[in-house]
Amino acid sequence: MEDNQDKELEKLKELGADLTASKLGSIYTLTIIGQVEGHQVLPENAKTTKYEHILPLLANIEESDEIDGLLLLLNTVGGDIEAGLAIAEMISGMKKPTVSLVLGGGHSIGIPLAVCTKHSFITPTASMTVHPVRMTGLVVGAPQTFRYFERIQEQIADFVTTNSRVDRERFLELMMRTGELATDVGTIVYGKEAVQIGLIDELGGLSDALQCLHRMISNRE
Repeated sequence: MEDNQDKELEKLKELGADLTASKLGSIYTLTIIGQVEGHQVLPENAKTTKYEHILPLLANIEESDEIDGLLLLLNTVGGDIEAGLAIAEMISGMKKPTVSLVLGGGHSIGIPLAVCTKHSFITPTASMTVHPVRMTGLVVGAPQTFRYFERIQEQIADFVTTNSRVDRERFLELMMRTGELATDVGTIVYGKEAVQIGLIDELGGLSDALQCLHRMISNRE
């Protein structure tokens, strides 16, 4: 018993994840926090979500007979595009009930992560930043580089519009808007507006997300 408790505490500490069992079902809670870390290791003082930890964990959740549903909690500034999309694609492909809740922020690549579940929630004060693909550091100043950026943006737009109710043209317009961000192009939307434009399904908090997940588990059974 103590060994199992120690393992759960370690998992909660390292991954921000926890399994809660009740008469309504077993829910695995997973957090996407800070910056989504990709192929490059970020500084130790940065809050990160490591995709090499999350991917096998999602496979285990999908296959486990002890887990009925997944609750995804997001408070992220974004991060590595490929890593974020990899996590989002895995969750989108799961058959088990999945619900996301944006708390604080679901920015940049956090948007595909917010919409990848079967139902999504956002709190009224939470915000989401929609902006074009950017890359820091040395890049090759050639037309092929800019075309590569365009293709990545197309993939992100395709994923978001497929997994939410937002119109593609509306999403691209938000992505390329000028005059709202001080040093960038793009748009910040808050809870109510994110629901109005169809980016997120519902406005709500933790209890709303859990009730929705319990209903989905009950209907699946």
